Amino acid sequence: MTVEKVTIEDAEELLQIYAPYVKETAISFEYEVPSVEEFVDRISLISSRYPYIKVVEDGKILGYAYAGSFKGRKAYDWSVETTIYVRQDCKRQGVGRKLYETLETSLKSMGVLNMNACIASPATLDAHLTDDSYHFHRRMGFTLVGRFHKSGYKFGTWYDMIWMEKMIGAHKEEVEPVRFGEWNPLGTEKNGILCEKARKQRPQWFHHFLRFFVSSSPLVIAVSGATVTRPKDPTMVWMISAATYL
Repeated sequence: MTVEKVTIEDAEELLQIYAPYVKETAISFEYEVPSVEEFVDRISLISSRYPYIKVVEDGKILGYAYAGSFKGRKAYDWSVETTIYVRQDCKRQGVGRKLYETLETSLKSMGVLNMNACIASPATLDAHLTDDSYHFHRRMGFTLVGRFHKSGYKFGTWYDMIWMEKMIGAHKEEVEPVRFGEWNPLGTEKNGILCEKARKQRPQWFHHFLRFFVSSSPLVIAVSGATVTRPKDPTMVWMISAATYL
């Protein structure tokens, strides 16, 4: 499984993952499945400022996750609301964890400090909603901070909403502004090494290796445990994702 950046070309496949959550569950409070065109607009709007990522295996998208604005006021810049959807036949295979771990690292890289999740919660378990999302977020380090009672109505049932949070950075008196749009889908230096830094640490043959792929067409190439991503924008720095590589 690899984690990659979502593009608007993924809209139709992501919608195939999302549609059953709309039509069959109360996990999403939408009543109608959005059109592909609307989904394209959502991807474009969100990914222009926040991480929007997917897990891919054998060319198939297994799940996706993204962050969005927590509230519109400036003082909320350091907080985000997170969203995740996994293909229903791919649950409990590590897809959700891989997405959330990468999402957290990406958010840290742009200066976000708080991850918040708004989760539908059943008073009693039913055919449309379980408490799986609550338990998943607990395993990912989130804590419950609030419950709103009977907040959403779907399938003839009133559902509660719970808020969970995870602090991912230090809250200092002086804080750097969030670098909206400047996120790395493959992680920061904790889980990967920026090419500029690597250039000073790797032998000459490694530099030739990178220059070779600058002019190649594949977007993602895996070799020797490293994933090299070639951004569509040639001015962007290349990134290498691996705790240790080569």
